[in-house]
Amino acid sequence: MEITDLTIRQYRNYQRVELNFDPSITIFIGENAQGKTNVLEAIYVLALAKSHRTSKDKELIAWDEDFARIEGHFKKRNGPMSLELILSNKGKKGKVNGLEQKKLSEYIGAANVVMFAPEDLNLVKGSPQVRRKFLDMELGQISQVYLHHLALYHKVLVQRNHLLKSLQAQAGSKEMLDVLTEQLIVLAAEVTYRRFAFVKQLQEWAESIHHDISRGKEQLEIRYLPSSNVLDTMDLSKLREEFHATYKEKKEQEIRRGVTLFGPHRDDLGFFVNGRNIQTFGSQGQQRTTALAVKLAEIELIYAEIGEYPILLLDDVLSELDDYRQSHLLQTIRKKVQTFVTTTNIDGIDHAILSDSVVYDVVEGTINQRR
Repeated sequence: MEITDLTIRQYRNYQRVELNFDPSITIFIGENAQGKTNVLEAIYVLALAKSHRTSKDKELIAWDEDFARIEGHFKKRNGPMSLELILSNKGKKGKVNGLEQKKLSEYIGAANVVMFAPEDLNLVKGSPQVRRKFLDMELGQISQVYLHHLALYHKVLVQRNHLLKSLQAQAGSKEMLDVLTEQLIVLAAEVTYRRFAFVKQLQEWAESIHHDISRGKEQLEIRYLPSSNVLDTMDLSKLREEFHATYKEKKEQEIRRGVTLFGPHRDDLGFFVNGRNIQTFGSQGQQRTTALAVKLAEIELIYAEIGEYPILLLDDVLSELDDYRQSHLLQTIRKKVQTFVTTTNIDGIDHAILSDSVVYDVVEGTINQRR
């Protein structure tokens, strides 16, 4: 998969920019706050309908404008495709090949991207929320069913938490709580089942990649860490039974606390190198090797699922990696994955990589190709 051109209008610090892209590596060079990351973010938003930097869509719209528009054309193995996303105060509208999609869950997944930014190094050492977001974003790209169930889960979760707050204040209906709990159980089982399967796949790819990057010295294990007593060996029926037992046992505790204490919204990922939890005991180098291995594993997992490689976005991350990890990353994706790179300079990039790249200078929102 590759993106052949991109048009952004009234987006961040750009009024209108039109770019044509090479199928290999494109590098945007500029000082900080010039707008180079905004280009990669626009590609990411076009594919996933949300930013990796902010949850507030209004921040993506240029100052004093009512809307932003991102358009792109793609080459896929089954033919060409166009995407258009409009962001406004009224919400988001996505079009695939000119046809507006009724739901964003039907839009997401038409194009696949993998973003690797400095904040992704927090995948290992950051909060559980960071890892849950990673799971939801990456799994959502390859499974519209997962996105559908996840959206319904969070909708019921909000309703259930609201009711628990009422019951905490001795108002509301316990019968209604039972109804919402049964709805939540069905959705929690679906979400958990697909997460278990995804993590198993990710583990298979990441283990061998991590082994290579560590020069054979380390073995990586990724574990899904549920907040309840569910196991990855359970089928959907068993998962529902276990969730039912948990919520029944903890019902009064949740009423006292006024919040749902168990389920996918409280789960986590664990990363273990040679049997040790590196979130707690790993060095910075081990944590960065793990984050890199996971990102490279994402690329291979998406290829295995959809039959073509995603677009790779490397946002100012090369400077965060030492020469060996940087070289391993670039050599792995070279001539295989269309890649976009932002950086403040190209001094550390291999000359062989540069010879295959198209380089743009970005200065105060102006983008010019180097000749």
